[in-house]
Amino acid sequence: MNLHEYQAKDLFRSYGIAVPAGRVAANADEAAAAAKAIGGAVWVVKAQVHAGGRGKAGGVKLARDLDAVRAATERMLGTRLVTKQTAEDGLPVERVYVESGSEIEREIYLSLTLNRERGRIALIASSAGGMDIEEVAAKTPEQILTVNIHPAAGLQPYQARQLAFGLGLKGSQIAEFQSIAAALYKLYIEKDASLLEVNPLIVTKAGNLVALDAKINIDPNAVFRHPDLAKLRDPSQEDPMERRASEHDLNYVSLDGDIACMVNGAGLAMATMDLIKLHGGQPANFLDVGGGATSERVTAAFQLILSNPKVRAVLVNIFGGIVRCDLIADGVINAVKNVGVKVPVVVRLEGTNADKARETLAQSGLTITAAADLTDAARKVVALAASGKQG
Repeated sequence: MNLHEYQAKDLFRSYGIAVPAGRVAANADEAAAAAKAIGGAVWVVKAQVHAGGRGKAGGVKLARDLDAVRAATERMLGTRLVTKQTAEDGLPVERVYVESGSEIEREIYLSLTLNRERGRIALIASSAGGMDIEEVAAKTPEQILTVNIHPAAGLQPYQARQLAFGLGLKGSQIAEFQSIAAALYKLYIEKDASLLEVNPLIVTKAGNLVALDAKINIDPNAVFRHPDLAKLRDPSQEDPMERRASEHDLNYVSLDGDIACMVNGAGLAMATMDLIKLHGGQPANFLDVGGGATSERVTAAFQLILSNPKVRAVLVNIFGGIVRCDLIADGVINAVKNVGVKVPVVVRLEGTNADKARETLAQSGLTITAAADLTDAARKVVALAASGKQG
């Protein structure tokens, strides 16, 4: 679960991390009032969306008077901001964050995330912080410094100092950096985060360290432990289909292809998508209905995947270990009848009661293409999607 910048900065403040003064606003008058309350002569108006790259997309504007604050707010609110990290239609801007301007001497990148190869949390820093950090990672990876944190020992002071020295910080800045790193690590652990990112962490002209931006992702599997954070969820920033899937306990991710997949088990779902691509097709989604799939859940899954107008064929690939294949067959039949499926459907069922399931599908009177195995299923669904005809 992602947080907006203003929500993340509230958390930063509660952990003692320095951030510029700022307030969230839902209209131009609120934005002007926020700027007036903050004080000063320069403000930054930031579109609040769950995506990076806002500055290059026009989602961050400098304002030197209250009229400019109002104008920037009016231009952003009600639009959809498109960045490199959003889909083609962007994300809706429903709030802006008005923040006091900062005098920037230099920018640093700082983040905490899970190093899956090492099975440890990694503290990552770079002296080349700012909007082009992705380009730095691609072209000059030697500018990115990393320390891996032992889960039993936690972040050690020497590790923070090691990064501080590598970043070229001096004097009291080293102690400041060490405090910020320790606070971020504490926040990461206590709030079950999957990512904390400060880009940039600035060195002001006065020599102080300030978190100019804040990005926090919370592990969705741990949100139940944090009801206060669950209240911060913004459904408007989520893919509508993924949101609907979560309401039915379906694990769903939208993709760009035209072959919808319904599979039980994440590993089998990945293998299914790989085979579709191997045979020249493009999966439209990842969908894991789970080991305990029911007829009702299968129907809900069909409704979900068919709401994607790009879908030209459906592949159902179920291995009946925990779940019985005959129950899945009943769900497929009910879904095809009730949902009004108008695209080819290929079904591969294997495992518990698979023979009974195949017989049920054959006697259903519906035009459903049976597959002998996964390779056969992939070939058939790719061909049917290409032809647009039922097999």
